[in-house]
Amino acid sequence: MNQKIGIIGCGWLGLPLAKLLIENGYEIHGSTTTEAKIAILEQAKITAFLLQFSSEGIVGNIKACLSNCQTLIVNIPPGLRKNPEHNYVQQMKHLVTHVETSSVKQVLFISSTSVYDDDESFPIITEISPTSTSKTALQLLEVEALFQQNKNFETTLLRFSGLFAEDRHPARFLSGKTNLKNANTPVNLIHRDDCIAIIFGIIKQDHWSDIFNASTTAHPTKKEYYTSACRALQIPVPKYDEHSVNKGKIIDSKKLVRILDYDFKIKL
Repeated sequence: MNQKIGIIGCGWLGLPLAKLLIENGYEIHGSTTTEAKIAILEQAKITAFLLQFSSEGIVGNIKACLSNCQTLIVNIPPGLRKNPEHNYVQQMKHLVTHVETSSVKQVLFISSTSVYDDDESFPIITEISPTSTSKTALQLLEVEALFQQNKNFETTLLRFSGLFAEDRHPARFLSGKTNLKNANTPVNLIHRDDCIAIIFGIIKQDHWSDIFNASTTAHPTKKEYYTSACRALQIPVPKYDEHSVNKGKIIDSKKLVRILDYDFKIKL
């Protein structure tokens, strides 16, 4: 019998991840919040579930989604930028309650390097660097702890930098804009293909109860990178305010590269 993996959140990242896992012999239970996407998931040979999360609870058959899954990938962004009043912690508490009584033994929680602060000194950030006290970071850190401190399963935290791919490139969003800040701030980005390969590597190597930062190892300045990227895409370049104060950080992925023996596929 093939190992079953659950993916909570089969969207822009989760769907191609699910397809790769299916190609490699895994059975996938996947969730979406949109009824129209059920057919897309089923067409990809995913056993699909409609699940919607709120602070009051989970609407949908979460027990069936988790049924017989040994590994669970939790890929639900906090959504606090769009809706600062979201109670992300409460939403995830409902999920954890179901996971701890299920067959799940390992959880891979997709987090973010936004848990670390920016600074004028551009600090090099490792997995043991101090974390932020911003409202968004504190919610994310509390959810990380909910999973990692639970004794019913093992959790690895994967903190991604800014995700991009050809169909979702931040250069398109910045194209033609003027008076942008942080011209000399280091870029921290990771391509979706690398995200998927890293997740696959963690599962294949059965590496749990750990924390990884994940960012492409090159860190050009924002002005350098986005000017070059926009020119390559043949769209208007952004203009930066060279006199504003620069705040940022450099995400260090050396631990991930060493432990998983990983070589980033997409270079900046």
